[in-house]
Amino acid sequence: MRHCINCCIQLLPDEAHTQQVSCRGGPHHSRQECPMCKGENKIVFRVDGKQMNLLAVLEVRAEGNESWSGFLRFKKGKRCSLVFGLIIMTLVMASYILSGVHQELLLSSPFHYGALPSNPSLMDSENPSDTKEHHHQPSVNNISYVKDDPSIKLIINSITARIEFTTRQLPDVEDLKKQELHMFSVIPHKFLPNSKSPCWYEEFTGRNTTDPYLTNSYVLYSKRFRSTFDALRKAFWGHLSHAHGKHFRLRCLPHFYIIGQPKCGTTDLYDRLRLHPEVKFSAIKEPHWWTRKRFGIVRLRDGLRDRYPVEDYLDLFDLAAHQIHQGLQASSAKEQSKMNRIIIGEASASTMWDNNAWTFFYDNSTDGEPPFLTQDFIHAFQPEAKLIVMLRDPVERLYSDYLYFASSNKSADDFHEKVTEALQLFETCVLGYSLRACVYNNTLNNAMPVRLQVGLYAVYLLDWFAVFNKEQFLILRLEDHASDVKYTMHRVFQFLSLGPLSEKQEALMTKSPASNARRPEDRSLGPMWPVTQRLLRDFYGPFNARLAQVLADEAFLWKKT
Repeated sequence: MRHCINCCIQLLPDEAHTQQVSCRGGPHHSRQECPMCKGENKIVFRVDGKQMNLLAVLEVRAEGNESWSGFLRFKKGKRCSLVFGLIIMTLVMASYILSGVHQELLLSSPFHYGALPSNPSLMDSENPSDTKEHHHQPSVNNISYVKDDPSIKLIINSITARIEFTTRQLPDVEDLKKQELHMFSVIPHKFLPNSKSPCWYEEFTGRNTTDPYLTNSYVLYSKRFRSTFDALRKAFWGHLSHAHGKHFRLRCLPHFYIIGQPKCGTTDLYDRLRLHPEVKFSAIKEPHWWTRKRFGIVRLRDGLRDRYPVEDYLDLFDLAAHQIHQGLQASSAKEQSKMNRIIIGEASASTMWDNNAWTFFYDNSTDGEPPFLTQDFIHAFQPEAKLIVMLRDPVERLYSDYLYFASSNKSADDFHEKVTEALQLFETCVLGYSLRACVYNNTLNNAMPVRLQVGLYAVYLLDWFAVFNKEQFLILRLEDHASDVKYTMHRVFQFLSLGPLSEKQEALMTKSPASNARRPEDRSLGPMWPVTQRLLRDFYGPFNARLAQVLADEAFLWKKT
C-alpha cells in the first residue's frame, strides 16, 4: 500500500484545466522529487503562530495485486491502533478549526481556497459608524480577522513587488491569416470609399425562397434572438442590389467599438448613444463574437460548441447595412448625404479584456503568454477603427461585478472571503510567471471566485496601445459620466464626428434614468467591508498609477471616488 503524504499542486498558465501532482515520501518506493515544488512542502498549517507539517493521507491506492483485503490481514490490535489514531487526529484538527484560535490555513494550490476570514468587520482603525451598515455582526470572541489582515497584506506586497509592464511582441499578418483563414477569405482588404463604416458588396447566391439566416448560430443557440432575426428576414429581400443577373448584399463591420469594461456603465452609454439618429448598433447589444462566439464559447464552463463563422457576426449589422445601402443607391444628393452619415457601432464589454479562449486554439508560447490577442485581428481588418472605453474605480467595479453575478449567499462577508481567495491565487501565478501570462491565464481566471483581473486596466490598455494609436481611443470614467451625462455624451459625439441633436433629442438622451443600475435587493446588502476596500486599493494602486501615467490624467488614480 502506498501513502502519498506530501503533494504540491502548481498552476501552469499554458495548460488549461491541468493540475500537475507529484508525490514524495512513499514508505516502500524510491524517492521522487516534485519538479514544481522544488523540495518545498507546499501545504502549510500554522497553529498559534507555529508552523507545523500537516500530515495527512492524501492518496491511498491499490497497486499490483494489493487490495483492501491487505488491511484486513493486519492484526486486530494494529487495526484498532490505526483507527484510533485517525480519530484522534480528526478530533484535534476539528477542535482547532471550531474554536476559532487557528491563525491560518494556507494552501498554495490555485484550485483550492484556503480557510479565510468570513467577517472582517473588527479590523484596525474601523469607525464604529461603519459597522452600523453591516447586516452580519461578528462574534466578539473571534479576532482571527485581525490576525489574517497582515498575511493578506504580505500577499499583496508579494504581488506588487513582481509587477512589470513589458511590451508584447506583435504577430505578423501572415501568422494571423494562418489562424483565421476563413475570416480573411470573407472580409476584404478594402471597403467602399463613400461609406463611413467599413462596408462592401458581397454576392448572395441563395434563392428567393432561401432563409438567409437559417444557419445563423445566434438564432440556433438562443431563443431570445429569434424575434430579432424575424425582423431581419422581413427587411432582407427589399435591400438586395441587382447587377448582371446576380444578387448582391451590403456587408458591414462596425465603425466604432465600445470595448469595455463590465460594470463600468457601458450599457448606459450604449442606451443613450443609440438614440442618436446617425448611430446604428448591431441587432444584439453584446454579440461577444471577437472574444467568445468565434471560438464556439457561450459559457466557458459549458464547454465549446461549433464556432460561429464571421458571416453570422456580419448578419447582426444587416439593418444598418440596409440603411447605408439606401443612401448609396439614392438618386438625390440630400438622401445620399443623410444615409452616408450613418455609422455602425458594437458594444461587447468583453472585447478589451477577454482572451480566455486562446489556450484552446493557439499554440502555447514558451512563456505562457498568448501569441494572439483580439485586437490583433480587429486591427488586421480595421486599422482605423475607433474605440471607446468606459472605466470606473476598480475596487467598486469588483464589488458591483460580484453583486451582479453571484447567485446566492451574497454578503460583505462572502465578498471578503472571495477577494482574499482570489489574491492568493493571483500571487501563486505571479510567483512563477509574467504579469501578462497570469492576466490572460484561462485556468487562473476560471479558478478565481471574483473577477479580480478585469480591473487591471493598465495591462489591457497597454496591449491595445501597442496595436492601435492612442488617438483612436476615447477613455471615459463612469464617475464623470454619472455626475455630468451631457458633458460625457458631447465628448462621445465629438470623438465620433456626429452631428448635433435637437433640444428634444438631447433632453431625451441626457435626462433618461441610468441603465443597468444596481438592483434593489443588492443595494440592501450595503457596501463592502472597509478592510476589503483597503486591501483592494492596495492591490489595484500600482495598476491605477501606471494607467494615470499613460493617460496623463490623475483622475484615473481614483483617490476620490
